[in-house]
Amino acid sequence: MDKAFNLDWPYRFGQPEQSALFKADPSDFQVVENLGFEPSGEGEHVFVYLRKTGENTAWIAKKLAEYCNIPVSSVSWAGLKDRHAVTEQWFGLHIPGKTTPDLSGFNSDSVSILRTVRHNKKLRPGVLQGNTFCIRLKELQKNLAIDHRLQQISELGVPNYFGPQRFGRNGYNLEAAAQMFDGRRINDRHKRAMYLSAARSYIFNTLVGARVNSDKLVSPMPGDYLLALNGEHCTYDANSSDSSVSLRLQFGDLVTSAPLWGRGENHASGKALAWEIAQLQPFSDWLIALEKAGMQFERRSAVLRPKNLCWRWLGDSALEIRFSLSAGCYATSLLRELVIIRENNRDEDFGQ
Repeated sequence: MDKAFNLDWPYRFGQPEQSALFKADPSDFQVVENLGFEPSGEGEHVFVYLRKTGENTAWIAKKLAEYCNIPVSSVSWAGLKDRHAVTEQWFGLHIPGKTTPDLSGFNSDSVSILRTVRHNKKLRPGVLQGNTFCIRLKELQKNLAIDHRLQQISELGVPNYFGPQRFGRNGYNLEAAAQMFDGRRINDRHKRAMYLSAARSYIFNTLVGARVNSDKLVSPMPGDYLLALNGEHCTYDANSSDSSVSLRLQFGDLVTSAPLWGRGENHASGKALAWEIAQLQPFSDWLIALEKAGMQFERRSAVLRPKNLCWRWLGDSALEIRFSLSAGCYATSLLRELVIIRENNRDEDFGQ
């Protein structure tokens, strides 16, 4: 496929006209993980809930391993969080046959231990319900157009793009994936997984963007595989007499989906499947490579619908936004529909 990677995805409501400063200070980006379950209180794993400011997730994991005198491989987390933020998140320590460590001495100016509790299973990536965000945008002129956009986003949702963090600085992860698919050997398992993920995400974003351009983001085609907020799924039948599907689409309980490529069944059928196959034609070599790499086929929501979105103006030049997203969704995909973000380029992947 063409090695020129376009990361300028189509907008649902048109490209914003105003810009805003984001993450001028870590407190401008606050994230709280929602684990979605209560740890059992017993077991060989110790779950640590902490607040960090201006620190990298992997660095915290390394320091926890050193403090508890365990291998860094025995420390896990549910989701990566941006360094340039104030975040509350869970870490898992595998400490079989030992007492729960006293982590009071781990506190510092940038890290605060909020809770420790035992659990009987390992904390694995993606095992969380979602994240709650509090974001402050600065150097943004107060006006009704911004309020109108926020209302649109709240009611209609935005394209569920993977954020630019997934693709690396200037798309480096995609270039590395292309080289890997062309035969370059990657021995580092972490880098290999990162490049495979970037390739799948790029294909997904491209199909979601095609749905936006074709007015198919929220209007399904016959045979579209629809996903529900509660985990249900169904295939769209334009000739069905069941009006409940149309109502659920209207109110956002059911949304269209796009593929995360790999081995397995596509689930789309009919016109929707034919349309996807046509969009995927430029990626034929990548699809084969992803299957050979052992990636498993999944479908992901094409629409990102924030929960409990609310906002307030802080004077005439700053805006505070609060909302929750399901695990794996990107706050940057919501913000890009609102304003043109001004910040330093960063490679961290804080979608989880």
